[in-house]
Amino acid sequence: MRQGKYPFIIGFLIVPVALYGVFVIGPYAQAFYIAMTNWRGVSANPKFIGTENFARLIQDPVFWKAVTHHLILLLALPVITLTIALFLAFLLNIAGGSRSGGMRGIWGSKFYKIVYFFPQVLAVALIGVLFQAMYRPDSAGVLNGLLGLFGISPVGWLTQPSLALWSIIAVMVWQAVGFYVVLFSAGMAAIPAEIYESAALDGCGKFRLFFGVTLPLLWDSLQVAWVYLGIAAFDAFVLVQVLSVDRGGPDGATTVIPLEIWRQAFSFSRFGYASAMGVALFFLTLTFAVLTLRVTRRERIEY
Repeated sequence: MRQGKYPFIIGFLIVPVALYGVFVIGPYAQAFYIAMTNWRGVSANPKFIGTENFARLIQDPVFWKAVTHHLILLLALPVITLTIALFLAFLLNIAGGSRSGGMRGIWGSKFYKIVYFFPQVLAVALIGVLFQAMYRPDSAGVLNGLLGLFGISPVGWLTQPSLALWSIIAVMVWQAVGFYVVLFSAGMAAIPAEIYESAALDGCGKFRLFFGVTLPLLWDSLQVAWVYLGIAAFDAFVLVQVLSVDRGGPDGATTVIPLEIWRQAFSFSRFGYASAMGVALFFLTLTFAVLTLRVTRRERIEY
């Protein structure tokens, strides 16, 4: 500090900023450059072609089909996941009523928290393999085996275009819910018990307690969760790669942009075009995050 405040701050920041520039900003800049070349992964001097890859991208029906699937994911994944997670977190932390020192959840809530969080400790690829057995199109599949007990014919969960994407969304929701149950549980635990006690004295039932007290005080956590799930909706690569028929099928019914990036780069050696898709995905994700934070901005409630 003898040299002044700013040299002291710069001395601490120079190493992490340099590492961030080399390992984060550098690859981004390289991807933007490759997106404007016809690089096929082997040439040392790729030809610069400007915006040709982006012009081709705009006319690519497979790319727009993938964008459509991301829009479905953006609506379905956060809404379903957050609805289930909020409901379960409320049951596990507040629905049991008040007690001395705060609110309590239903009986066995600590055990349920562990059970709900369990999918988070599994690798996503392993979850995909597990649900391959669940979704098998014959009677050996777990779901079709249960349907067979009621005399219902086997369903092609992953082979029917109308069901395939929703079957994968169901897996994504199952995998994500536990994390957000824990996130919202932590937020609910931070709400002073006096607020709930005052609401109870005013005659608030469980329904009003949730929508009138808990939800407004969890708004910051809900906002962050929505952004996280939106970013996850722009990914979905692993589950689609493992679960879908013919990697994005049937007939492109489950394809997503990360899968198309992988296909263009490693199946067709079109690294320039794949990088153009990556740049488009970067701006789509960034735009979603900024718009979500702006639209959901509100005055913070102090307690």
